[in-house]
Amino acid sequence: MAEFRIIDGHLHCGCQHVSWLWEDLRPLLELAGIKGAGLIPPVEDVYDRYDPDFTDAPEWQDSRRRAHRYLLDLKDPDIVIYPYFFVWNDFAWEDLGPEFVAIKWHRHDIEPPYHYDDPRCREFLEAVQARKLPILLEETFYNTLFFIEKLLPPGVPVVIPHLGNLSGGYRTLDRAGLWELPQVHADTALAGRNDIEAYLSRYGHSRLIFGSDYPFGLPSHELRKILDLDLPKEQAQAVLGDNFRRLCRLGENGVQPGS
Repeated sequence: MAEFRIIDGHLHCGCQHVSWLWEDLRPLLELAGIKGAGLIPPVEDVYDRYDPDFTDAPEWQDSRRRAHRYLLDLKDPDIVIYPYFFVWNDFAWEDLGPEFVAIKWHRHDIEPPYHYDDPRCREFLEAVQARKLPILLEETFYNTLFFIEKLLPPGVPVVIPHLGNLSGGYRTLDRAGLWELPQVHADTALAGRNDIEAYLSRYGHSRLIFGSDYPFGLPSHELRKILDLDLPKEQAQAVLGDNFRRLCRLGENGVQPGS
């Protein structure tokens, strides 16, 4: 695996309501030969996903800030850390500093909804557009369609995780025509081999991003799924790191701008 410069673009890391610590994740990345880590705060540190009537509050806003600060304060001599900004209903574009390389937008069907009609939602998206940041969008099928068709600003790329398996399913999104849209990318986290192969066969390798969804998936296991496809080296390198670098507008050497 030394011939590839690998970034795992979908990892959860935090220390408040769950204990998904960097010192536990790091050895797994090192074992797999992964040199870049796209780190996302845990959902549990962002909102109460188990309360469908959850209302945001100052203590949860503080929790989100601490979750982001945990990622921003991480330093590692061997693995480059790429922090995501996890947005919730305060749409805190004021906190969207230059250190963040991407946005996480996340909600499952039974969880409290985003307030898409809030004017601050549009303000946040305008800030994302100005920063040219990609959005990792995990929503219900209908909200995914709504977001892409009605809210997504021009030029802002979207990555649908798990090849859509938690957003209605790969084939449902395929029938809806989402995968053919040039702004829409996908990640491989926990996706089945059949769906990965179907995507590559129809849409190619240039909009597919490797991820493991740690702690729900193991980096080495998810990486093995990609390596076992026996893609040409250039295509494998694109999926395993170069597409993420290009999407997040990282430097040619893979180092986060400003670091």
